[in-house]
Amino acid sequence: MSEEKRALLSVFDKTGIVDLAQRLHGLSYTLLSTGGTAAALREAGLPVTDIARFTDHPEILGGRVKTLHPKVHGGLLGDPGKPEHHADMERAGVVPIHLAVVNLYPFQSVASRADASLDELVEMIDIGGPAMIRSAAKNHVCVGVVVDPADYRTIAEELAASGTLRAGTRRRLAVKAFSHTAAYDAVIRDTLARRFAEVDAGAAAPEAPGGAVAAGTERGLFPDDLTLCFRRQALLRYGENPHQKAALYEDAGAPPGTVATARQLQGKELSFNNLLDLDAAWRLVREFETPAAVIVKHNNPCGAAMAATAAEAFALARKTDPVSAFGGIVAFNRGLDAEAATAVTGLFLECLIAPGYSAAAREILAAKGALRVLEIGPASRPISADLDLRRISGGLLVQEADAKDTDLARARVATRRAPTQEELHALDFAWRVAKHVKSNAIVLAREERTLGIGAGQMSRVDSVRLAVMKAQEPTAGAALASDAFFPFRDGLDEAARAGVAAVVQPGGSVRDEEIIAAADEHGMAMLFTGVRHFRH
Repeated sequence: MSEEKRALLSVFDKTGIVDLAQRLHGLSYTLLSTGGTAAALREAGLPVTDIARFTDHPEILGGRVKTLHPKVHGGLLGDPGKPEHHADMERAGVVPIHLAVVNLYPFQSVASRADASLDELVEMIDIGGPAMIRSAAKNHVCVGVVVDPADYRTIAEELAASGTLRAGTRRRLAVKAFSHTAAYDAVIRDTLARRFAEVDAGAAAPEAPGGAVAAGTERGLFPDDLTLCFRRQALLRYGENPHQKAALYEDAGAPPGTVATARQLQGKELSFNNLLDLDAAWRLVREFETPAAVIVKHNNPCGAAMAATAAEAFALARKTDPVSAFGGIVAFNRGLDAEAATAVTGLFLECLIAPGYSAAAREILAAKGALRVLEIGPASRPISADLDLRRISGGLLVQEADAKDTDLARARVATRRAPTQEELHALDFAWRVAKHVKSNAIVLAREERTLGIGAGQMSRVDSVRLAVMKAQEPTAGAALASDAFFPFRDGLDEAARAGVAAVVQPGGSVRDEEIIAAADEHGMAMLFTGVRHFRH
């Protein structure tokens, strides 16, 4: 059988492919290629054999079938060292392919576009590429399979040094290849499940065993088998505590505008706890349309505010709890200018995250070399597109993100007195913040900022007391938001003692009438939303 060395190059992402091909040509490899890859190599002056010529069969079905051929897969799967393989290859005119450099149609990037049609998605499902990758990876004893341009230089150097790839290298590449196709298929499955569920949403849902009705949208969100595809982005110094090892993994389909994809501009290495707090801060600050700032400590907001500018919003947020703000995490929903950068450098902070920074802001922040500064860019999709995943022993809990937006103007007025327009604005602000506070959550607020926050208490009345205690200024006339209903009137009585004028809560307690009577007794306005926002 021929001793000729062959490399099959078929890539959508052509980063570095010409350089690799030049090195392979210099090592006397025959280059086999397809479509756009072959054109790029030919343009660079390299001799290339088109797959259609190699197989003696033209592409068909608009390019859907071009590498699905016995000469391709026989060349990748055949082991000439096995007599039965050698005989079959000789009889079929199949020659070995020693190296497969393949990457796939960009299904993930198309799927991340809100305007991507179902037809576009279907055409981005690569068939020949995964088949070649799997064939080469299965036969890693004989074939090197390369799916990541980051490996090109190492592979070329090893081939130049020894004429072949070490067995350990081929094994490592095979595992990486199977991980690559597994992630690719999982993204396709999950994306199509969601899109098909949307298409079927108007149709009657079939009855499931036992008489239960499985809604199409639920089938799309929660497939029978859930495969999670994340790529390790970084090893962290440690987890929540120094004795715990930790790493950051990025969702295979993560779009820009997420904490995992944010770019660190300066500062010390990010910790596990930093990332948790950054995510909590970013999720909350995205609740607001006008310039806003949020300060988070231990996964709870300790201040949030809106204002005309980012600098003013930060100053107001800091007033809520200046003691807890020390060493906190700050998020902005606007790019930072010099004024805002000057404001934040007046307080010791662990991390800062914003969509962007002016050149003047970058210069000011650079003086705080230890401050971790992240640029997240604009959010590219709503939080509602996310799923909330939490481990339990032996399993995983999966739910939709809590992204429900409540229009308080349509909420039920439960008391004799309706809130004033000013109170309604303050209630809306408090309600948005309460959704991001650990339960039991109580938020006291004015129209544009928090006054006091009670978080994570085992009883709601204690959360009210804590929020009042935390307030740095008088709470008379304040609005109060509760993430869940008041089980007893004692919480309302404590709020009344602090001068709270208006309350928003889900309602739904068996003692609602008692709670409403207490609010009327104190002259409060109270809204029932019918929506609970527990955060455990």
